[in-house]
Amino acid sequence: MALKKLEQITQKVKERSQKTRESYLERILSHGGKIQRKDLGCANLAHAYASIPDHIKERIKENKDSNFAIISAYNDMLSAHQPFKNYPDIIKKELFKNHAFGQFAGGTPAMCDGITQGYEGMELSLFSRDVIAMSVAIALSHNVFDGAFYLGVCDKIVPGLLIGALSFGHLPSIFVPSGPMTSGISNDEKSKTRQLFAEGKISRDKLLESEMKSYHDIGTCTFYGTANSNQMMIEFMGLHLPNSAFINPNTPLREALVKEAATHMTQNEIKPIGELISEKNIINAMIGLMATGGSTNHTIHLVAIARAAGIIINWDDFDAISSIIPLLARVYPNGKADVNQFEAAGGLAFIINELLQEGLLHDDVETIMGQGMQAYTKNPFLIDGKIVYKDGVKASKEENILRSINNAFSKDGGVKILKGNIGRAVIKISAVKEEHQVIKAPAIVFHSQQEFLTRFQNKELQKDFIAVLPYQGPRASGMPELHKLTPPLGILQDQGFKVALVTDGRMSGASGKVPAAIHMSPEALLDGNIAKIKDGDMLLLDAKNGTLEILIDETEWKQRKASEFKTKEVFGCGRELFAGFRTQSSSAETGAMSFGGYFK
Repeated sequence: MALKKLEQITQKVKERSQKTRESYLERILSHGGKIQRKDLGCANLAHAYASIPDHIKERIKENKDSNFAIISAYNDMLSAHQPFKNYPDIIKKELFKNHAFGQFAGGTPAMCDGITQGYEGMELSLFSRDVIAMSVAIALSHNVFDGAFYLGVCDKIVPGLLIGALSFGHLPSIFVPSGPMTSGISNDEKSKTRQLFAEGKISRDKLLESEMKSYHDIGTCTFYGTANSNQMMIEFMGLHLPNSAFINPNTPLREALVKEAATHMTQNEIKPIGELISEKNIINAMIGLMATGGSTNHTIHLVAIARAAGIIINWDDFDAISSIIPLLARVYPNGKADVNQFEAAGGLAFIINELLQEGLLHDDVETIMGQGMQAYTKNPFLIDGKIVYKDGVKASKEENILRSINNAFSKDGGVKILKGNIGRAVIKISAVKEEHQVIKAPAIVFHSQQEFLTRFQNKELQKDFIAVLPYQGPRASGMPELHKLTPPLGILQDQGFKVALVTDGRMSGASGKVPAAIHMSPEALLDGNIAKIKDGDMLLLDAKNGTLEILIDETEWKQRKASEFKTKEVFGCGRELFAGFRTQSSSAETGAMSFGGYFK
């Protein structure tokens, strides 16, 4: 039954995408044949090669050997991207050994939501994805490359790199990750410390000590948020070397995998990325998201990625996939384990093998390893200085972290779409206990995250309520994450109050134990009904049945006017530079893309 439904979902996506996909493929194929390095003018080529050492210049000017772009999100402020510092040189050396060349074509910005959380900089976060995509286009615009390597990991970085890569879909491409930091204190201990601080029971010094023990080294954060969900999806789409996502930085195996990526590109016929990424690759990413309990942010990002390849998916597809894909992993915030423990228990190789065995993953897809997903059921080992792949484990090493399909944590993926007279929203319930999945309570409308936090600190919120935060969408304020609401809402829930959240903003990849209807669409500034909710309105959030409604007379609801959006010039932290992005952003449900034109 599930297999049949998967085929039906896939067919719907193909039919919906037929015209846009054909148009996309036609564009990238014609572009690939239009401008090639050998056809460029001599002055153009001289500019391109001016900085290359003379011994390489002699070989590359003949245009016989391939030249690859390297695009990196390196900076040494962010732990996840610091390891990329030496990757370009490693890749260049390996390419040269294989009679090919590499040039560092360009860098992209990389910001951290963990740093900007709750501050003005968070309003730049979502659209940094689009800046990154445009940065890729600028880097590749010189028309001297035969393929590309993309170095990036975190929240908006990988989606931005992939959208940019798909705009140059005629180029073969490999994504090269950096891996997670080694484990610090447990996620459970970190969460408890945050809650104690929110309750005023410990000092800021104690909180900082805890946080620095958690985020303590180079590599990605070890919880399963958007960054690590990115790495999972890239593997499910077949753009990584198999099971390279969760190998720690600064290890011999990690460096060997970087070298192997360069060697693999030169020694294999890899399809152009625009052809490689089909409807089935996109659906495989969606399947991986549900099977692992991944980030809700990808109900926005994966839509945008797909559209960049001419593929149209929507929230109903996520809902349908979630209903047939069992939850096979419990990684924080959906459990106590971190990604290092997940990897040790069997990791992605185990999950992909489980899904393939049950026919719940498309195997008839192209990847950088060739046809099919079988390569991704294997793990890399470094033996005598060479990468050797061996079959992944067939039984979980830890049932509290990873399970087989016949013993799944739940029969569905835990992401649902809520529908009703307020609009449509996304909710992730894989970490929400069953008794909290249906909340009926009066609304309290807040105008900002800070207003909520102030009223909580003043002990004004000890009651049953559903917090409503409108005007947090892409058009209004760049759709910031509202992650600072998580600890106080969790405290109120633990105190026995029935609480929930409804917002057209985001709640991040670390959505937790409190029911949160997020990404409300249409957003308030696009005439969404969330802007019509008033204090005291009775709301029903029913995650079990997929409904979100205001319980008032239908006639009164239709006649009610929206609350006023307090428009003002936005300055500070560079937000004024993003006014154009906000003005032309599409809705969250269509990927919150600010490019306009073809992407409207």
